[in-house]
Order: sequence, then structure tokens, then C-alpha cells
Amino acid sequence: FWTLPAPAGWQPPPGLAEFLARPGPVVAAGFGSMPQDDPAGLAALLAEAARRAGVRLVLLGGWGKVRPVDDTPDVFPVDAVPHDWLFPRVAAAVHHGGAGTCAAAVHAGVPSVVVPHFLDQRFWADRLWQAGVAPPAVRRKALTAGRLADRIRTAVGGPDMRRRAAAMAAGLAREDGVGRAVDALE
Repeated sequence: FWTLPAPAGWQPPPGLAEFLARPGPVVAAGFGSMPQDDPAGLAALLAEAARRAGVRLVLLGGWGKVRPVDDTPDVFPVDAVPHDWLFPRVAAAVHHGGAGTCAAAVHAGVPSVVVPHFLDQRFWADRLWQAGVAPPAVRRKALTAGRLADRIRTAVGGPDMRRRAAAMAAGLAREDGVGRAVDALE
């Protein structure tokens, strides 16, 4: 993987560090640049799935502008946060399965819950599942609060999944993807 660190001097938005420090598991959920037909409906579904799974939620609005309609103390909405800062601080990452987001979750050593929308995202979802660092994916068109809550519980509650994610992260930490690419180009 080729990764870029968070910008120098980056600070979390007010309240986020305190939200993450509260007792209990937190998941981050966002679908990056994926357009959403009903952003408010998706935000409500994500919040309900988190509630059913017994976790708090950092809701990454992204380009899809996924924002909750109602304030709730168990959901922290934010447009974007560097994944290399956020993912090590959460119990799991719910995402669309883009290669960069998969890489960020794997590097952070956290399980993923993948909701592929199209193209290569299904491939990456399957790779994470086969590696044992994600439950089986649920396609965006089949997404329900119940299905997502089940997968979140599996990702957060499974010590084997967390152990495999940590081991995978340790292996990747020894790799120099950018250096290898430069060597190949030179």
C-alpha cells in the first residue's frame, strides 16, 4: 500500500477526542466519495445499526453528505477525519471497501465491516473476509439496520477477528510500499 500520514499539525474537531474516550466501543462509519440517494435515511440507518449493536458511532459524512437529522449523544457527525488518526482509536471501521479505506483499516489493525457499492469494492470486501478481518460484506442495496448491526457485533465482539487484524497490521508495518514502488520505477 501507498499511504500518506495525516497533515502535520492536524487536530481533531472539538469534542471528538472526548467522544472517543468515553467508555464503550466506538465504530467509525463512512462511505467516502460514494454518492447517496438518501443521505439522511442512510445516517438514520447507521445510527440505528450502531444502537442495536451496542456501540457509539463516529459518522463520517464524506462527499455523500451523510448527516444525522437528530442530535444523539451516541453519534458524533463529522465531515472527514484522517483515517490514520481515527481508525486506531475505534473498535471497527464500517466503509465502502475502497482500496484506500481498506488499507487504512488494515494498517490500523481494526476489523472492517464492508458495504460495497460497486466496482472493485466487492473484491476488497472479499479479500478482507478471506483474511478473517471482516465479516461477510453486505451490498449497499441490501443494507438494513439489522444486517449491519449483526456485522458490527461480529467485528467488534470477535477477539479472533481483532487479533488477526492486529497481526496483519504488524506485518504491514514492516513493508515499505512507496519505497518498493520507487525502486520498481527507477
